[in-house]
Amino acid sequence: MKHTSLTDLHIELGAKMVPFAGFKMPLQYEGLVAEHHTVRKGIGVFDVSHMGELFVEGPHALDLLQKVTSNDVSMLKDGQVQYSCLPNLEGGIVDDLLIYRFNSEKYMLVVNASNIEKDEAWIRSFNTSNAVISNLSDDYSLLAVQGPSSVKGLQSLTNIDLLNMKYYTFKQSTFAGVKDVIISATGYTGSGGFEIYFKNEHATKVWEAIFDSANKFGVKPIGLAARDTLRLEMGFCLYGNDIDDTTSPIEAGLTWICKFDTSFNNSDYLLQQKTDGISKKRIGFVLLEKGIPRKDYTIVDENDQPIGKVTSGTMSPSLQKAIGMGYVNKRFTKIGSIFYVTIRNKKIKAQVVSLPFYKQ
Repeated sequence: MKHTSLTDLHIELGAKMVPFAGFKMPLQYEGLVAEHHTVRKGIGVFDVSHMGELFVEGPHALDLLQKVTSNDVSMLKDGQVQYSCLPNLEGGIVDDLLIYRFNSEKYMLVVNASNIEKDEAWIRSFNTSNAVISNLSDDYSLLAVQGPSSVKGLQSLTNIDLLNMKYYTFKQSTFAGVKDVIISATGYTGSGGFEIYFKNEHATKVWEAIFDSANKFGVKPIGLAARDTLRLEMGFCLYGNDIDDTTSPIEAGLTWICKFDTSFNNSDYLLQQKTDGISKKRIGFVLLEKGIPRKDYTIVDENDQPIGKVTSGTMSPSLQKAIGMGYVNKRFTKIGSIFYVTIRNKKIKAQVVSLPFYKQ
């Protein structure tokens, strides 16, 4: 079991620690609901150092990324970030990821912790032009500082104008007295904030500086449990739940990150899916009766015929409703469609709604 550089600190803070993607990670501190509301209303800090950082560099870096990722990397300018995925050759997704462009010959890929080795091997298998690929995941720590008070809480730690940083951009500068920190206006919560990358040896210093600076804004540490409810309220996919090696980006509602003029891996097949239509699609739903949907629960129609399955579900702390996502037969994907989730052998009525669930 791997540890992040801050594992001992989380234990000191009383976090409930659990295994996650091969790491010992904080699930919660004071409780899921309280932590969820902290991020929605104020400012919270997640240690997400388990995420992977792969660097792709050299004159052929762009060509390689255009081949293996579904979005158009050539559209990126220096200091911009792009959401994309790695399509496999069978119509599924190897992983979803963020691509950071430092310059025309240097990119950072931020990938899911459980897929670091898999992603690196996949990308290397298409590296016919000798782009330089470096897996620096074990060298970097990553803190996600999220919530509407994030700018106020962090501004004293850097000369970067955080208020005017555009969504999905980043800068590399001094932060909390540490040089070459990557500060990114990104996140997985839908409540604004930043993701901050730095070398492991600075982890404690940066953590303590953030809590000192943001203390008057009520900053608190936040665990993975609230991270999951926050992202689900926004309708964000979680790899291994809502997308995987068997789900296509078209089925997942991620057609917008597929730029078919770049001829990426399996683009012909995915374009055919887009053109001809698909038999199932990811949707969001709310339960109309008491219950909580969970991953892999069966979705049925009024005649008890299976039409899909739940991929993510929870009781939404913000909405006080049971919400979920899943894949269903295309006949049931229209907003307002009614179906049933099987919970403990009972049919619980549900309705398809638009995403995100949480709208500020």
